Amino acid sequence: MTAPSDLPADPPRAVVAAAAGAATAATTQGVIHDIGYRGYQGPRLGRGYATRSLFVQSLRAAFGLGRSARAKVLPMLMLAAVTLPAAVLVAITIMESRTELATDYPRYLAGVGLLFVEIFTAAQAPVLLSRDLRHATVPLYFSRPITRADYVRAKAAALVVALLVVTVLPLLVLYLGALLGGLDPARNTEHFAIGLLAALLYSVVFAAVGLVIAAATPRRGFGVAAIMGVLVVSGLVANIVVALTQGAHQVGTDNSSWAYLLAPDEVVARFTNQLCGLAGDLGGTPGSLGAVVYGLEIVVIAAGAYALLLRRYRKI
Repeated sequence: MTAPSDLPADPPRAVVAAAAGAATAATTQGVIHDIGYRGYQGPRLGRGYATRSLFVQSLRAAFGLGRSARAKVLPMLMLAAVTLPAAVLVAITIMESRTELATDYPRYLAGVGLLFVEIFTAAQAPVLLSRDLRHATVPLYFSRPITRADYVRAKAAALVVALLVVTVLPLLVLYLGALLGGLDPARNTEHFAIGLLAALLYSVVFAAVGLVIAAATPRRGFGVAAIMGVLVVSGLVANIVVALTQGAHQVGTDNSSWAYLLAPDEVVARFTNQLCGLAGDLGGTPGSLGAVVYGLEIVVIAAGAYALLLRRYRKI
């Protein structure tokens, strides 16, 4: 005689089908849970506020503020390197009771400070643009009210202001030191103003060159090398051309000075000197026509860079 099985009998097929249908319905319909999220009820600050916020954030990033300690090392080092020689010159002038500074304001920028300004530009321009391209965060900016033109203007203004800080700070140290040392206030004020003009032009031209190159590659290392190549190598090439022209063909200084159009830094320095009457002491352009051509090149560099940046970001 067979013992009865302890296993339950199979459920009816209708019951199984009903259970499966209920599970499928629950899965497809889902359930809404209230976890406390609320919509934003505050003021809409709009496009202008977003652009200003991007400018402030980019300016802080140029000096490594709000980032790691490692990101602060190079910009702060460049700022110190361009400023400390000015403090030393002021100290020497006061201790030796000289009647004027050992160097002029625009000469200081073109000589002592220019290399550090170029390094700062090459290092920080990719920070402002290449990082956004590498991490694909640019479309996130454009998902807000900010436009592509706003993005370009905010980034360009941030780098120009950062470069102004780097170039104007040593001039301010020289100027305040000259006044405290009892040097001629009228002459120093006039030449300090010339130095400010040179600092503004350097900042605009270097920012234009740096941003165009940085926007072309998401690789920061490539951007740094390319910017240094344009800013430094162009100056070397221009000086070599001038030396060869004067030595081989005995061409006058005015004619050979046209070669300086190859170098953005020389264009700014010589245009400023010619415009402010310092051409005889510090080197200028090939006459009045040269001043016009040099000035037009500065305008073309700035406007052309802005147009290229707008074109670049229309494709993103």
